[in-house]
Amino acid sequence: MGDMRETGLVLDPKFDANGLLTAVVVDAADGAVLMVGHMNREALDATRNSGKVTFFSRSRQRLWVKGESSGHFLNLIELRIDCDQDAVIVFAQPDGPTCHTGERSCFYRRLTDEGLERL
Repeated sequence: MGDMRETGLVLDPKFDANGLLTAVVVDAADGAVLMVGHMNREALDATRNSGKVTFFSRSRQRLWVKGESSGHFLNLIELRIDCDQDAVIVFAQPDGPTCHTGERSCFYRRLTDEGLERL
């Protein structure tokens, strides 16, 4: 365990070839997984500085603050980074539904033998 990225206390994110980290958003109140997005360095810094969870949109090729059009912001409570610093968990307080479909979470369906089941 000589790798300081894995054992040290210095933030040194390991972005992928596209310059992104996976970001899993969890409701700080109850631990429910709300969504998964991606952050580049600028989005990570913006999230930390503003307190509003910010992502890099791969489809739009730009930063976007979750809630910028809906008003359903994700307010940062805590950030945690995994052992090799290539993924983060974002603990947030949502201002409303997180999913663009209006659902509380993007994970509102379960896979079954028959197909999908709404939770």
